[in-house]
Amino acid sequence: MVTRAGVVVTGTEVLTGRVADRNGPWLAEQLRRLGADVGHVVVVGDRPEDLVAALSFLSGTGVDLLITTGGLGPTADDLTAQVVGGFQGRDLAVDPALEQRIGRIVERLMARRGWRADPASTAAGVRKQALVPDGATVLEPVGTAPGLVVPPAAGRTGPPVLVLPGPPGELRGMWPAAVAAAPTRAALAGAAELRQETLRLWGTLEAQLAATLRELEPELGGLEITTCLREGELEIVTRFAAAAQPAYDRFAALLAERYAATLFSTGPTLDDLVATALAGQGLTIAAGESCTGGLLVARLTERPGSSAAVLGGVTAYADEAKEALVGVPGELLAEHGAVSPQVARALADGVRARFGADIGVGITGIAGPGGGTEAKPVGTVHLCVVGPDRAEERSLAVPGSRTAVRERSVTMAMHLLRALLLGGPAA
Repeated sequence: MVTRAGVVVTGTEVLTGRVADRNGPWLAEQLRRLGADVGHVVVVGDRPEDLVAALSFLSGTGVDLLITTGGLGPTADDLTAQVVGGFQGRDLAVDPALEQRIGRIVERLMARRGWRADPASTAAGVRKQALVPDGATVLEPVGTAPGLVVPPAAGRTGPPVLVLPGPPGELRGMWPAAVAAAPTRAALAGAAELRQETLRLWGTLEAQLAATLRELEPELGGLEITTCLREGELEIVTRFAAAAQPAYDRFAALLAERYAATLFSTGPTLDDLVATALAGQGLTIAAGESCTGGLLVARLTERPGSSAAVLGGVTAYADEAKEALVGVPGELLAEHGAVSPQVARALADGVRARFGADIGVGITGIAGPGGGTEAKPVGTVHLCVVGPDRAEERSLAVPGSRTAVRERSVTMAMHLLRALLLGGPAA
């Protein structure tokens, strides 16, 4: 029998999109590693009746563990502890020792940041955060809010509810203690290994893959396969129990054979492949960007330790900047225009020379929504990656918004880098 969990993410700011949900997906992956399958991640606003409805719904799906995130602060809209206590049939009371510990944390925080607040209001907030349902396990605060594991009261049925804070840093810091708590361990006691593997294709249509999956369907027993097309990259994620490993191995071998020309990874992300290749080959890189405005360098430097490979970049938007900062010849700009394969190559050569890098990348294009012409419409982008021995060049016609054009261009540049460093598909 599969161990299942449900997650309720609380917060009107998350529900309305002002804050992206980082907790639900993270918890789903952590639970998978523990052998628990997440059937639902539900987002609700700061309304008690909606939280109760979500808990009731998830309990009705037969989950072994419920998790909530958010709503543990000192303000009036932070009501998760009270709502969960009521849902589980347990009365709340202030834990005096917990109140003192939270009070000391708040005092240190205010002193460190130089904050001043009304003592009575501060004490009321601390007292609110120290409310604990009878019989609950307290998880020590990582920030100012404690977590809770709340089992159902005697005579009630249903799963325990693991109550975690909303800030991702606090939630992740509390996770080891949450998993180690006795009620959580009991809920996950029957969990079995749930494996997950990823294949990545570049240049294969989703419809083409769908036809292959329909053909192979009789051989896919025990495999849960999902596909996602993102910026031209087709990601195939397969989840399965340990017993289904032979079935997955056959499936992966078949895809590797059929899509040998477009399969570029059997696990690592594009960014991981590029970073590992740069480090492993001891190569350095610099970028000259126009329409992408530094997004490529930002992506290359996202990982710790990237300074060993990434020497820098130049955002040369104006033609004068392309000439003065990167060394693009003025006559080249006059003859071909700033948005041209020739200027993309000159940007790549220029930054490579200026920074003394092994690899230079040049990107130039029209991100829109204005600036396009009949000859060079919005979405026209030219890219070039120059290495010690060869170069990779591409010209794109990218549809969509300004953001889509810029992001797709950066992804294409990363694939050109991967192809230069490791080979494989780059079209």
